[in-house]
This record gives sequence, structure tokens and C-alpha cells, in this order.
Amino acid sequence: MEKSVPMNDWKAMKAQRAINRVHLFIHGAALAALFYYRITTIATTTSSSTHFVAHLVIFTAELTLSFIWLLSQASLWNPVARTVYPERLPSDDDLPSLDVFICTADPVKEPSLGVMNTVISALALDYPPTKLHLYLSDDGGSPVTLRALQQARSFAKVWLPFCRKYKLKNRCPQPYFLGEEIIGLEEGRVGDSDSDSDSDHSFVDKKAIEEAYEDFKISLGKIVIEEDVGASRDHSSTIEVMSDDEEFPLVVYVAREKRPSHPHNFKAGALNVLLRVSGMMSNSPYILSLDCDMYCNDPTSARQAMCFHLDPKLSQNLAFVQFPQIFHNIRRNHDIYDGAMRFIWTKWDGLNGLRGPVLSGTGFYIKREALYGIRKLQPNVDLNQLKEYYGSSNEFIKSIYRSYKTNFPSTDESLQKEVQLLASYSYDKGTKWGQEVGYRYFAVVEDYFTGFNLHCEGWISVYFAPSRPCFLGSSPISLSETLVQNMRWFLGLSQVALSKYSPLVYGAMRMSVLQSIAYAELACYPIYFLPVYILAFLPQLCLLAGLPLYPQVSSPFFAVFVFVLISSQLKQAQEVMASGDSLRTWVNEHRVWVMKSLTSYSFAVANAILEKMGLAKASFVPTSKVTDGEVDKLYQMGKYDFQAPPAFMVILCSIYMINLGALVIGFGRVLVNGKINEMAMQAFLPLFGVILHYPLMEGMVLRKDGGRVSPSVSLLSALVSSLLLSAYALLSQY
Repeated sequence: MEKSVPMNDWKAMKAQRAINRVHLFIHGAALAALFYYRITTIATTTSSSTHFVAHLVIFTAELTLSFIWLLSQASLWNPVARTVYPERLPSDDDLPSLDVFICTADPVKEPSLGVMNTVISALALDYPPTKLHLYLSDDGGSPVTLRALQQARSFAKVWLPFCRKYKLKNRCPQPYFLGEEIIGLEEGRVGDSDSDSDSDHSFVDKKAIEEAYEDFKISLGKIVIEEDVGASRDHSSTIEVMSDDEEFPLVVYVAREKRPSHPHNFKAGALNVLLRVSGMMSNSPYILSLDCDMYCNDPTSARQAMCFHLDPKLSQNLAFVQFPQIFHNIRRNHDIYDGAMRFIWTKWDGLNGLRGPVLSGTGFYIKREALYGIRKLQPNVDLNQLKEYYGSSNEFIKSIYRSYKTNFPSTDESLQKEVQLLASYSYDKGTKWGQEVGYRYFAVVEDYFTGFNLHCEGWISVYFAPSRPCFLGSSPISLSETLVQNMRWFLGLSQVALSKYSPLVYGAMRMSVLQSIAYAELACYPIYFLPVYILAFLPQLCLLAGLPLYPQVSSPFFAVFVFVLISSQLKQAQEVMASGDSLRTWVNEHRVWVMKSLTSYSFAVANAILEKMGLAKASFVPTSKVTDGEVDKLYQMGKYDFQAPPAFMVILCSIYMINLGALVIGFGRVLVNGKINEMAMQAFLPLFGVILHYPLMEGMVLRKDGGRVSPSVSLLSALVSSLLLSAYALLSQY
């Protein structure tokens, strides 16, 4: 019998693995020496209670940083790269069918033109059209989105033949007509050497399709004028099936029922409605999930994913294939807001060597069976038990056990009644939806929590990062959107960390130790705020008071502290450069990480604690996809837009002023008193902070544009920093 040819392959990233492991042991040994110094110093400190407490607090910061660093090593232990061979897939007739889920919630923050470009790019996937079905969830229940989808489908009927005729690689209309191929390399953005050249296309055909696209854009503009653009939070369910052509992918509009008095469970609730509605219609075994701004940049992504899903060695336990999120509006090496999230995808390479990456919000192909939780059911389970799991719909329960074939046409009236029931606001109540079935409701980060539960149930996942990005989205290019978005993400992670589902406890009993540690790193990531706050305040205040917190330059332990600092920074720089980025990226990442720690992470943890105490409630606000001209101009110039929430900016500016004051006054005192040997490390910290965050100084003092720090924020920050310095001066006397 001839041995089958594999559809995918993997190889260990040996050089990176060796670097990671050597650094682990060397850096770990240095930390052990640092702990020895700190413990012996605390045990022998008798000068004053203030000095003792200061050493204790700084040791808390060092322990916290070391704890998170240790957790991070799990995702660096065994990085793996994967390749695929789509040409080895079975014929189109033997490929499984595929459902595409796209979610939108607000036509104001998520303009229809961008959403429909994502829809059209998904319809143009290189996949048998009769096996491709698209479901658009409109959580705002807006007639604008429904009518826009109808227009998009009409345009797609001329766009798809054009794409197939000329075998376009970029099948999203907007970037195609703008002449962009992932944005040109000459502009320093993410790029690709392949392009869809005009010379390959008939001038007449391209002119005609371009005119059709302009007509499409005009029609969307008219819809916005004619209809109420706002999103509704109180509406009945609306499901419209668009299927007048058997050779064209099925398109379904879904607006689930929403009532203000009933929890709707954010994006997870919308996805579960799509899961149920699609189960009654196309019932495909695999699902592609996309954010509304994450368009398909490579039409072959479905075939690439199937190279894993159809692999007999993987298929039985493979829950999902995760592609990286790449952003077309990011300036490579000038990503001042760290929107590319490079460090995440570095970790996903490492998780590839365990049992797979975390579910990451968008750009993943997931198995329907994994979401249904069928494995947990007993073979002889009765109908009543099934209803406890899946709800009252007998037809939906039948669909779970069908061999992925629908019983009736999508226009059948009985089907319409059934899907209306499945999209009702109360269908989840009293069932296992959101708990053991579908996307999980517990935290606002439904992707992380769903993936975590799937891994706990024994499923595995795969991370695949091809040279040509399969999906391209837009990342926030303002400080406000960046910090607010991160606060929402890390609120969800904090919810998990503070619950019974904490990965170090719940996960350790249900998955490998390294996998649970990798999940724990993400869940615990927001507590970075604690050491960052301590290091941003305490050494600087002690510098002003003349209290040494670090060993003298002449002490052998001084070299230990210097080594730990340099080792950690060099390791990050190595990872940045291994990703193909420059040292400027390292600077940007470090600066934004500090900003997020002081604002997004601290507010996220505080809100999670208040929610745990019943004093607050989680909320979800979609990130705006509307680009402001002034904001975009500042971003292109590499300047920060400091028009962020005042609470955030007062924190950042106050801490900057304290560091600046400590540097000028404290360092001056050190030189006058001849204590440079004792206070060198403490003098370095505010110097490093002031230089790294110099853009804040520019925003407060030098800039006059619309993105500068508000004068009222600067004045309030000066008052706050003065009060804090005065309070510390009084306390240090006792």
C-alpha cells in the first residue's frame, strides 16, 4: 500500500530555541543572585523603618517581574514553524463545506464600506462556491447594514468572475483599486513582493469593474443618507437569506433579538447565534471567523487551513487553525503604538511546539464539532438531556447529529420560524450555551476563554504564519483607542485570572504544565502594572530623600543588577530583530508597554476586582474603524496623539514630572554630596524614563498641534506631582 503524502510539515526553530533556553538559565541564575542580595539586605536593614519598607516594596516589584518572566518561558521553550502543501489536498468535490462568520455591531464606528469589503473578500475565497456560505451578524440591527449587504452581494456577482478570470491574489476591492498590495514596501510598511499588475488584466474589464465598484460605493452612500445610521439595542431578530444563484455562495444576514433588560453576552453571544442559525442552514463542519475589518488578503487561506484539518494525524483532535493578525495601516519600524503586537505572534510560534496557540479573535478556521462539545455527551444521552445542553429546538438538536447536511431549503417557512427561535434573546437561558457549548461567556475576551476551555477538554490547535498574510486588518493609530482597547482586553484576562478558571489552578489539572503556564502568563499579564508603578515612583522618591535601594558601584552585586537589566533588554531586542524589525521597534514597544502598564493594565485590574465585589459591570464598546484625518497625519509623521482620556494622561504626565524632578534635583544632590557610588542605579532609572518618554515632554511643552497634551492636563499633572512629592517629603521625616 502506497504511503500517503503529508499535506503539512513542521520544523523546530532550533537557533531561536537554543537562544531562549540559554537565556533562561543564565538570566535565571542572575535573578537568584539578585534575590539573595535583596533578602540579606532586608534582613540586615536597621537604619529606619522607611528604608526597610522601601526595600520590601522594591523587592515586591522585582518578584512580580520575575514571576511573569518565568511564566513567559513556557511559550519560548520549543518554537515550531509550519508549512503546508495545498496541491496535495483532495479534489474540490471532496473538500468539506465552509461557513464564514463576520461580526459587526455599529455602522457609525464600523462603516459599511469597510465591512462590505471584508464580506466581498470572503466571498471571493478560492474555494468551491457551492461549499462556501457567509453569515453576517449585525448586532446593531441596522437597516444600513442589511441594505449594504444586499448591494455587496450584487457587486460580488461581477467581482468574483473578474477575480477568477485573472486569478487575482488580492481579492478585496478597496486595496485592489487603490493599487495597494498589502501597502508598498517602499513606504516602509508590511509588504509582499507579489502583486496583481494592471498589465495582466484587460483594460476594458478593469475599467468596467472599477466603474461597478464606484457605483457600489455611491449606493452605500445613499443608504447612509436614507436610513438611520445608529445601532439599536432593542430590536427583534431579523434573518434574511440571499440565495437566488446556486453557483454563488450563500449569504445570510443575521440580527439577533436584543432587549436592554437581558444580557446579550457581547461578541460571544452574537457568534453563538450564528453557530445555531448556520447549523440549521449550511451546517458546515468548519467555520472561518473574521472581524468586520479583517479582510481576506490571500484567497487560498481556506485551502491552507484544510491542509491541517484534513490531515488524518491531526484531524481527530484539531479544534482550530489560527492565522496571525497583520495590519495594513501599520508603518513597519515606525509603529509608535505597538499595534502590530509582535510579541504575541512570537509566543504563538512557541505554543506551536506545545498543544497549539490561544484562540485569537479573528482569522481562525475552527471545527464546529469542537464548539458543540459533543465529546462530553454520553453515547446514550436522551432528548431531555440534549435540550439542557442545546436548548429547546428539536430541529437544531437533529442538525448536531446529521452528517452535516441540511434537511430543507433555506427559503422554507418552517426553517424561518426555527432560526427566529434560535436567534431569540432568551434561547440561551437554562442551557449550556456559553458555558460548555459554543463560544464561552464568562469573560469579555471570549476568544481566549473559549480556546482555553477547548484545550482543557483535550483539543489541540495549530498556528500557521505564511509568508503572504492571509488576513489584513486595521489597528488603532491613536493613543486613546490603543489604551481603551487594551483596557478591555486585559479586563477580560483579569476576570479569568481572578476566577476559579485561573490557568495555574484550573488549567494545570486539565492540560500540560507548560500549556497552563503559557495561558497563565496572558491571564497574569495585567499585574505588570504593579512593578511598573513601583519602579516609576519609589527609586525616584528615595533618590530625592537620599535613601539607597541598590548596591554600591563597588559592590559585586551591582554587576548583578546591571546584568539583569541588560540581559532582559537584549533578549527583547534579539526577538525584535529576529522578527525582521529594527531597534526603533524595540524602543516603541518598551515605551508603549510602560504606558499601557500605568493606565490600561491598572484600570483593567481595578475594574475586574470591583466587578468581583459586585461594584462594577463589564461593558464592551467596539473599537472605532473610522480614521480621523488629523490623527492619521500625526501617525504618518511618527507623532503621538495625546488626546487620550484625561485620567490616563494625568497619570502619565504626573509620573513623567516626578521622574524629571527626581533626575534634576536628586541627581544634583548626589553630585554635591559625593554619593554617586551609592546612588548610581537610582539616578539611572529616572534618566532612562525621561529619555524613553521624551515624546510626553514634547506633547506638554513643545508641540502646538491638535495632538499635544491638553494644557489643563499638564496643569493638573503639575499639581498632582507636586502634592505627591510634598507628601513623600513629609513622610520620609518619620
